[in-house]
Amino acid sequence: MKILFQGDSVTDAGRDRSNPHDMGEGYPRYASAMIQDSYPDTGFEFVNLGISGNRTADLVSRLESDFVDVQPDIVSVMIGINDVWHHYSFTYVETTDAEFEANLRLILTALRERTHARILLIQPVLLFGGTDEMRQELKRKQAIFARLAETYADAYLPMDDILREAHLENPAEYAADGIHPTPDGAMLIGEAYLRAVAPLIEACEADGERD
Repeated sequence: MKILFQGDSVTDAGRDRSNPHDMGEGYPRYASAMIQDSYPDTGFEFVNLGISGNRTADLVSRLESDFVDVQPDIVSVMIGINDVWHHYSFTYVETTDAEFEANLRLILTALRERTHARILLIQPVLLFGGTDEMRQELKRKQAIFARLAETYADAYLPMDDILREAHLENPAEYAADGIHPTPDGAMLIGEAYLRAVAPLIEACEADGERD
């Protein structure tokens, strides 16, 4: 069973890009280990193709090679913080809400129509920091993410909400800059990932038994 992790630096997490099976030091490392431990009799192939700095437009440019051609059984996508962050950084590259939605819709439609993958969407995270304007833009994009998940995704992980509801006494222990998880933060995301992906794994296994 092939599980593909897609996204930006939160997913990339220092992985060896010459080796797609290297999980890096972020949540894919913890999630993949927890999945294998939870399903010891299932043969998994874990693929991490997250790239630091990516926005939704970058995922669109990688749609053929890094989504469709991979033909995963399950694909998770955590994207969106750079669509906001780059608007307020020195690059000042804006992704409008309409562009953000169109990019995501294109990716998700391709996954639905050209692969058999079950889809897990993971909400982008900003635990703290940023301007009020930036946080408002992120909220709008998170709402788009959630709405598209209802149409296209088999599972949705509202990670920003989950982390906030954990009542973290010191959020910096989980994301030192508010975005990039520490080991504790990556483990927390990995645990949530396992809970979200478990029904998809079991559905894939059931399909295999019917075949």
